[in-house]
Amino acid sequence: MTRSVLVVTHLGRQEAVRASEVVVRALTEAGIRPVREDAHHGLDGCEMVIVLGGDGTILRAAELTRGTEVPVLGINLGHVGFLAESEREQVEEVVRRVAARDYEVEERGTVDVRILRPGLPPVHDWALNEATVEKADRSRMVEVVLEVDARPLSSFGCDGVVMSTSTGSTAHAFSAGGPVVWPDVDAMLMVPLSAHALFARPLVVGPSSVLAVEVLARSSSDAVLTCDGRRKHDVPAGSRIEVRRGAVPVRLARLGRAPFADRLVSRFDLPVTGWRGRAADDAEDARPWGSWSEAGRDEGGPA
Repeated sequence: MTRSVLVVTHLGRQEAVRASEVVVRALTEAGIRPVREDAHHGLDGCEMVIVLGGDGTILRAAELTRGTEVPVLGINLGHVGFLAESEREQVEEVVRRVAARDYEVEERGTVDVRILRPGLPPVHDWALNEATVEKADRSRMVEVVLEVDARPLSSFGCDGVVMSTSTGSTAHAFSAGGPVVWPDVDAMLMVPLSAHALFARPLVVGPSSVLAVEVLARSSSDAVLTCDGRRKHDVPAGSRIEVRRGAVPVRLARLGRAPFADRLVSRFDLPVTGWRGRAADDAEDARPWGSWSEAGRDEGGPA
């Protein structure tokens, strides 16, 4: 049976279009049938999606694969590309690894979103990165009250509120001053945007919590809810948005197990000059942490 791989490309970037041609040629030479995104059969029979673009294109691919077992592998042609696994220069190597099935698949958590609007039926959506409530009128603030686990927390005027997954902590939530959360942490974040309040700090909650934002009836601006920067919903004053741990994860193909810290350094070009780390030939320091005795602690070992 012929193997198939769906190729998703950012068609607005010539670099991505050229790279997709390289991928299609390499897949064909490896005996794998490349399938274009606009093909009528879509994901039918495809074992993977290779994405050429930035995080936005990868999020589009996540929409295509939602509810399936098909993993997504991103080749970064954008600016930061936290969701991508490889860079443009590694295209041929990526195809070789895919052909050899030399990759692992990890699941990333999502959030499920429910929108309750006055006089209208509920609307359901989801996000891999974040669900963001923002003011609809740029000249005014939106008045909101935040809720965690069915209890009110604070009320204020603001530009909006970001509710993200750990994966999305390096996206919109990060630009709003939220913490960077390692992707293996099963958590959700709530990050206010330009809030006029004394208590408007980013919050990190566990996977069983439910976050909610109510747009107050007195708000001088309606709001707009955006999921992953792709799907928008009007949120009039008096509405309520609920966010909880998603039931359906997104599957990402990984070619290696590089520490997330390395990804941060690479993507943000962080300065690490001067770092020495632990000396490999230092037998004392190389001992496992659990082997430190009470006496060792008294002698200056880790407390």
